[in-house]
Amino acid sequence: MIDCCLLGTGGMMPLPYRYLTALMVRYNGRQILVDCGEGTQVAMKKKGWSAKPIDVILFTHFHADHISGLPGLLLTMGNAERTEPLLLVGPKGLERVVTSLRVICPELPFELQFRELGEQEEEFTLPGEKDLRIRAFRVRHSVTCYGYSFRLDRAGRFHPEKAEALGIPKPFWGRLQKGETIVTESGTLTPDLVMGPARKGIHVTYCTDTRPCAVITEEARGADLFICEGMYGEDEKLGKAKENRHMTFREAAQIGREAQPARMWLTHYSPALVRPEPFMPMVREIFPVCEEGKDGKSITLGFAEENQE
Repeated sequence: MIDCCLLGTGGMMPLPYRYLTALMVRYNGRQILVDCGEGTQVAMKKKGWSAKPIDVILFTHFHADHISGLPGLLLTMGNAERTEPLLLVGPKGLERVVTSLRVICPELPFELQFRELGEQEEEFTLPGEKDLRIRAFRVRHSVTCYGYSFRLDRAGRFHPEKAEALGIPKPFWGRLQKGETIVTESGTLTPDLVMGPARKGIHVTYCTDTRPCAVITEEARGADLFICEGMYGEDEKLGKAKENRHMTFREAAQIGREAQPARMWLTHYSPALVRPEPFMPMVREIFPVCEEGKDGKSITLGFAEENQE
């Protein structure tokens, strides 16, 4: 299962009723934070979560509303006596930017590790984690900016009857289920001998601060959850959206209609957009499963039950 929570849904500046855009993804005891603007750790506290166990922070880009909350978060982690290294991932220049921000938090009891993204698309896994794949893809903003997809693969169904028919000793069954190839005196045993084809896994795509582009559609295609920016609700603000490299609700909904995710949430609202709800009927005419994101909005995504291979 994967848990996703929108810690905040605001763009540019935090408001009394809306924190800045950030996403928490939790899987198998791991915590992944996407962006860390001012007030992010307050949103975490409101949710009842601690900053100490965060394994990695992914940054979309280096505008203040997406990274300015980092020094305070690092200090909170340090005060919680964290000692494990923290991985930071983001566009090229990440280490330089973080080093500048650390002027106000120069001493930490844990190491910061950096992975700087330079390609149009990059895929990686967390240290010690092979099942959850993270894919970064470059989008179209006024500065270098990335979206992120999370994919949790699911192996095929294990067939004990095949293992018995082949005379495979039971101590090997679990190892084959985990994808291990086993060399024995009588030959080599591979998982495909006893496993069915891979089943549908879990797929989440997140992007913000961008104009529409083909890579977003491809990354979100068929996702279980697609979280996309909707900076402006009004169609007449299309010119402003183009100028500032953001999206309107209509444009986001059109991406959803093409990509056909199972669920879609809007986020990263303009401070001038007090209530997104009045614009949602128009959005749902274009893509019916699209919902307005709200601070604290959460979902637990599990594997779909399949009746056949």
